[in-house]
Amino acid sequence: MVDFEWYRSFIAIYRHHSVSEAAKTRMMTQPAMSQHLAALEAEVGEPLFARVSRRLVVTERGKELYSRLAPLMESLEEATADLKSASLPNSKVIRIGLPLEFFHELILPKLMHTALSIVTYFGTADQLIELLKEDQVDLIVTSKKYVVPGIEYEPFFVEAFAIIAPEQHVVPELDSLKEKEEWLSSQKWISYGLELPIIRRLWREHFKRRPLIKPVNVIPNLHAIMRAVEMGTGISIIPTYMLKHSKASIQIVFDNLIVHNQLYIAYKSKHKHVPELLEIITVIRY
Repeated sequence: MVDFEWYRSFIAIYRHHSVSEAAKTRMMTQPAMSQHLAALEAEVGEPLFARVSRRLVVTERGKELYSRLAPLMESLEEATADLKSASLPNSKVIRIGLPLEFFHELILPKLMHTALSIVTYFGTADQLIELLKEDQVDLIVTSKKYVVPGIEYEPFFVEAFAIIAPEQHVVPELDSLKEKEEWLSSQKWISYGLELPIIRRLWREHFKRRPLIKPVNVIPNLHAIMRAVEMGTGISIIPTYMLKHSKASIQIVFDNLIVHNQLYIAYKSKHKHVPELLEIITVIRY
């Protein structure tokens, strides 16, 4: 008997052309995802994917199966969401996905102004768009605009990022960009990721090249980064909205070296007139 989860795993692999990426979006291990695919292929009696140049390419049988399954899976997920809503007769439910720190600092204080029941998911931009594509959330806040049919974006919020250092850290008064870059390059850096997100943007915008630095710590949590900077571990870049009410012993370094980042609200076009969606957008905008 076919397990329903095999179908969900197959659809995720089909959309990502990768077992490992599909496993991430389904929050499964790669071996478990591979087992789902192998079991479904055994049930179907034919391979559903072929490996070409280290990438999975769907077979004709896989294309046929996807074309039949995708509409059915979307209908089942919508029916499940409707049942969940029906189980809360006095509450309207909306599911949102966004970065943890943005939710904590700017969205959470606004939720007292709505009677909606809110289910919240946290993740990176790549993870959140997958949740939206698979109808696991109704709305996301994201810094990336993906070209996905049926998904619309609205400009929402412009983040400003500043360099921070421990309060007791001695920062020289420098005038030239070259001197500032040399000093910054000599510091110990704490980054949100190995690829130096935002740090690379700052370097490109102000110094017109890639940063030649290696972070001493990679911490994928902005609150933890602030704490690490306060403790003297190194310097980093943080959105300025996190500093507004912070009592952390930190300072902004070279306050003219600011970088901005556009955030968007994204949702399915087919849901754009749903009252709950319109209400949550109004709440978080104001």
